[in-house]
Amino acid sequence: MNNRTLALAAAALMGGLVLSAGSASAAPLSVSSVQADSAIVTQVQMTRMERRMMERRMMERRMMQRRMDRRMDRRMMERRMDRRMMNRM
Repeated sequence: MNNRTLALAAAALMGGLVLSAGSASAAPLSVSSVQADSAIVTQVQMTRMERRMMERRMMERRMMQRRMDRRMDRRMMERRMDRRMMNRM
């Protein structure tokens, strides 16, 4: 029984090594194998206009988020006040 357990453990270990080394592995790919060649991908410097457009877009997003938050806060406050008034009646 001891030999059989040892043989099963060794077989499982060998099977795991074979699967991790081969392409049939279910493990996710490493980051380096997913990325393209560094010779193909190049970086381009942004112009002032492009940078300004990005800044404006971010400012608009922040403004919209603030507006939504303020509307939600105001609505919650009004509901709370309405509940208080209904409790006083």
